[in-house]
Amino acid sequence: MLAKRSKNTFSVQRLSMAMLSISLLATSLTSLAAVPAITGSQTIVTPATLLEWPQDFPVGNPYLTEPTANRLNDLHGQISNCDIVLSTSGNYHMALKELWQVYLKDFAKDLDIKTWYYTTSPPISPVQVPNGTVQFGNMNANCVPQVAVGPGKVMNKLLALGVNDGNPIPVIKNQGNVILVKKGNPKHIKTVWDLGRADVTVVTPNPQMEAGSFGNFSGSIYNIAANDSNPPNDMTAEMLFNSIFNSTSMDKKHPKWVTGKRIMHREIPWAISADKADAGVIFYHLALYFKRTFPDKFDIVPLGGTVENPKPVTGNKIGVLKAVRIKGDWNRKQYEAREALIEAMTSEQFTPILKRHGINRP
Repeated sequence: MLAKRSKNTFSVQRLSMAMLSISLLATSLTSLAAVPAITGSQTIVTPATLLEWPQDFPVGNPYLTEPTANRLNDLHGQISNCDIVLSTSGNYHMALKELWQVYLKDFAKDLDIKTWYYTTSPPISPVQVPNGTVQFGNMNANCVPQVAVGPGKVMNKLLALGVNDGNPIPVIKNQGNVILVKKGNPKHIKTVWDLGRADVTVVTPNPQMEAGSFGNFSGSIYNIAANDSNPPNDMTAEMLFNSIFNSTSMDKKHPKWVTGKRIMHREIPWAISADKADAGVIFYHLALYFKRTFPDKFDIVPLGGTVENPKPVTGNKIGVLKAVRIKGDWNRKQYEAREALIEAMTSEQFTPILKRHGINRP
């Protein structure tokens, strides 16, 4: 009898473990649910005036920068024979600006680096590396990057091209997304559910030109809602998603969904400040930078935790950026500059810089 009872007990335990596994699988599938297909179309908004972003260098003389009419059209030429070039995702540009000065001073001080640049645009390295150029207005920068930084999908493209020299190295981990709103939050937006209201215009990255960021932010909206155990009455994540991205409204004066054309970390804050949109989901560290840079224009609505201490809720995507060395026929200075840059990006000096800007290490 004792042996029989033990066998039955063991069978019950196995059944319980199987049911628990099924329950955990269901929970996992809920938190990682695929978002609905998008059948709607966005309204593209473009600025007549731009935000006056801080510049890297002190104003010189003569000074020709004018942010509305002259976007490098009166700077003509090309740059070649660069000592160091970095091609990177642009969302952590505020931290990279600080690191670059440390890099030039401490990590590459004996290399006599004279000609350098780095791009903080959407990820362009899979095209920039094989083509060996990037264009801004009438200026061509014709140097192959020695280092590229981007999310996993960008790294996979570089690896598929065979241009990597070694494996990608995780360097940056963000703290999820928040909702950026106008100063004072005049529409009283508190959760992702409010983004579905008829009186709220939502701005996102351009889904064709910045598919990665768009997928991150739109996916976070959907999955945060899908994992909410207390949704508003008669609302579902599908209904919320469709109300934003699949609306049939043709109201051009008050469109539901707007985007910019190319670079979301400039266009999303502009759209909100210019009353072209009421809210946009965006990386926490970018929203923090916008609020610090333009304290009279923006506020932040957390999606988990607080503005000072974000704790992303389930469904709020947390992303990692990786750095990879790029193969090339580098001379000694270029090779050593590449190794110094990798050292800088993985150094202890970079950690407190990232922390100040709301970014973690992986």
